[in-house]
Amino acid sequence: MKKLFLFLLFCHGSSSVKHSVKYFLTASSGLPNFPEFVGALQVDDILVAYCDTNTQRVEPKQEWVKLFLEKNPEHLEIYRRECFEDVPSFFKDRIRGLKHLFRQSGGVHILQKITGFEWDETTGEVIGFMQFGYDGEDFISFDLKTKTWIALKPEAALFKLRWDADKSRITYTESLLTQVFPELLMDYVDYGKIFLLKTERPSVSLLQKTPSSPLSCHATGFYPDRAEMFWRKDGEELHEDVEHGEILPNHDGTFQMSVDLNISSVTPEDWGRYECVFHLSGVKEDIVTKLDKAEIRTNWGKTGIRNDGEKPTDRTVLIIVPVVVFIFIFITVIGFMAHKKKKATRPPPSSDNDTELSTKLNPET
Repeated sequence: MKKLFLFLLFCHGSSSVKHSVKYFLTASSGLPNFPEFVGALQVDDILVAYCDTNTQRVEPKQEWVKLFLEKNPEHLEIYRRECFEDVPSFFKDRIRGLKHLFRQSGGVHILQKITGFEWDETTGEVIGFMQFGYDGEDFISFDLKTKTWIALKPEAALFKLRWDADKSRITYTESLLTQVFPELLMDYVDYGKIFLLKTERPSVSLLQKTPSSPLSCHATGFYPDRAEMFWRKDGEELHEDVEHGEILPNHDGTFQMSVDLNISSVTPEDWGRYECVFHLSGVKEDIVTKLDKAEIRTNWGKTGIRNDGEKPTDRTVLIIVPVVVFIFIFITVIGFMAHKKKKATRPPPSSDNDTELSTKLNPET
């Protein structure tokens, strides 16, 4: 993780099968019309639960999560307590301490925490992480290999010294990242596997704005977002005169993407040598679309008419859905998982009886 931001774009995976559970915590100061505290939980980069201090509700964002919480009401109660009672006030206090540390007065300030676990089912690689950011920049993170904290800004040096010296907290953090989170991820993947592991193939169309515009091969309606799309000639992937677009979400939870090809130098007799290939992770058969002038849908000439004189269907209209996602955060998980699994040993309270969160974010307490 190079940067933590107030807003987080959906992540796009590679062809390998990866699973992850991520908790996001964000506290803000001086930001009008935005909650002082927001929490979110993502499983496999899909938002599954959300809370904020404005709505005062924990909101499941997936049907399977709603069912999971109904069967495990103790989880919902812990989420409520962490979202609206314990964590927000502690983060608010820590922002005041950081503003003092950075000699700031007034203005907008953001404190963030991301923590979780990733598992690559294909390679077996596992990664546990915990990191704090302040005002859009990395501040301090935990190195699981060395079991030490890394100061990512000079101002974080005091935090590192205090946190490295707290061996019980180091042990507890390591337990969270190597025992608690992996078990939690397995629980979620197992319970929601019908939804998390589903695949939906897209419809693919050839689109062109004007006769001189690049030709766009557009796929929409696929799931998950672990997909690849490219142009090839005579069976070989093309890299020149090709521009790849981002994977974007549709309103129904599926995704869309496109890849453009500059066909200005392609002679009519060579068109049959070009193909657009769409590959979806977990699906063996690719969708191959040959470069055929009769299949190109355009918007030149009469509005709404294809170059073959037919009206385009709704599925062929290019839908660009801007996506901006709150860097939602979801509770600290520490109380949640300790209550659920009781496998992590809670560190002894600090001398001033502050909480785990407030101690972490104020090296002078």
